[in-house]
Amino acid sequence: MTQADSSLAADQPEQSPAAKLTLLTLTTMVVGSMVGAGVFSLPSRFAQETGVAGALISWAIAGTGMLMLAFVFQKLAVRRPDLDAGVYAYAKAGFGEYLGFFSAFGYWASACVGNVTYWVLIMSTIGAIAPALGDGDTALAIVLSSAGLWAFFFLIRRGVKEAATINRIVTVAKVVPILVFVLLALFCLKPHVFAENFAGADYAGSLFHQVRGTMLATVFVFLGVEGASVYSRHAKRREDVGRATVLGFLSVFAVFASVTIVSYGILPMGEIAELRQPSMAGVLEEAVGTWGKVFVSVGLIISVLGAYLAWTLMAAEVLLVAARDSDMPRFLARTSHADVPVPALVMTTTLSQVVLVITSFSDDAFNFALDLTSALSLIPFLLAAAFAVKIAVRPDALTVGAHDSRGEVAVAGIATVYTAFLLYAAGMKFVLVSFIIYAPATVLFVMARREQGRRLFSPAELVILAVSVAGAVLGVIALAAGWISL
Repeated sequence: MTQADSSLAADQPEQSPAAKLTLLTLTTMVVGSMVGAGVFSLPSRFAQETGVAGALISWAIAGTGMLMLAFVFQKLAVRRPDLDAGVYAYAKAGFGEYLGFFSAFGYWASACVGNVTYWVLIMSTIGAIAPALGDGDTALAIVLSSAGLWAFFFLIRRGVKEAATINRIVTVAKVVPILVFVLLALFCLKPHVFAENFAGADYAGSLFHQVRGTMLATVFVFLGVEGASVYSRHAKRREDVGRATVLGFLSVFAVFASVTIVSYGILPMGEIAELRQPSMAGVLEEAVGTWGKVFVSVGLIISVLGAYLAWTLMAAEVLLVAARDSDMPRFLARTSHADVPVPALVMTTTLSQVVLVITSFSDDAFNFALDLTSALSLIPFLLAAAFAVKIAVRPDALTVGAHDSRGEVAVAGIATVYTAFLLYAAGMKFVLVSFIIYAPATVLFVMARREQGRRLFSPAELVILAVSVAGAVLGVIALAAGWISL
């Protein structure tokens, strides 16, 4: 080794051996990530947009699209085992460092914004008996949520493996109340109410409009399907990453759809739409009385805390791997002796804290944060699906396994079309707000390039930078002029 090599090695942060996780733990990471705040808000979110018919179509589209996306992550885990932190790594391998950086940052930012919805919903739930907490957006609610953010920071700081084990236990505990809700709602279902809700209310508009309106809600509840892929460096066996992804998806899809559909048999659609969040609690209260509301509320708090744990782990993991690949500043690559990426964890908790304060000024903090989370995740998902199409059509030198072009192209193509449709469904408001978040993040990319003594941007990267900055400027103007609002 030369003197220069020794100097370079000395500059690299010390990397602890990755903690190894089993198929069961990886699967519960996926389930724990997907079963969070979203499922408890589904009855009201869907009733605001559509009736039974539209909900069935929406779940059919979302289920097909997300299953194809799950298959994409399963296939990529096997075909490109050299890539860790899937969503980010696939974008970089397929479309270059700058888009890979945007994918990493966007996925990380979506996790941070999503974490805010958890605390808002917890405070809103407790607010039903403690009015000072309001809908989770009062000053007291912000203070208590902030305390929760940093309490979890210290828990995770103790060790990734320990936190993952806690998540496995919590995952089991939080699925039980949701299954009980479905069974009780089925037992109390009123056929005539269900029939009246079938076509949708007058305010819902055309069937296409109804289905489009539910798309971001379905994205939010399915976020986490990529959880095992993000955590791939910790898998004991590489093939477990793909298996955990599909098992986790299939485990929760039927539950999510059932929660939505059975609710239409308890209350008229308009009344469900007006329920305060968590709307599952209001539905069960109507079905079985006050104890049902309390039961769901307790289940929600357990569920949301477990999901927050899983998402915080995944968010920090993405920053860590991006930094180790020299696409983020070097300080984010450091881990403790317990294999915890502490600087990345600090940055994750800090952004969640900032977003928590900002969303308190929104007219509807929970739904705004939920939709923004979905919108921020779409570009990383789209790039990962497009990369799957790319290597299916023309495998590169690092692609492993037999070539099955037709099957791969079909699956990856459907996943790509689905995520592109979701961007359209998100609407211009959330696309522009996403640009406002994406564009300033380039500072981190510049820091990483300067640490390496490299040219800041290639000609193609300058075009991407110009587009992101233009979108951010337009977004700021739209907010200032009142064309869009938080």
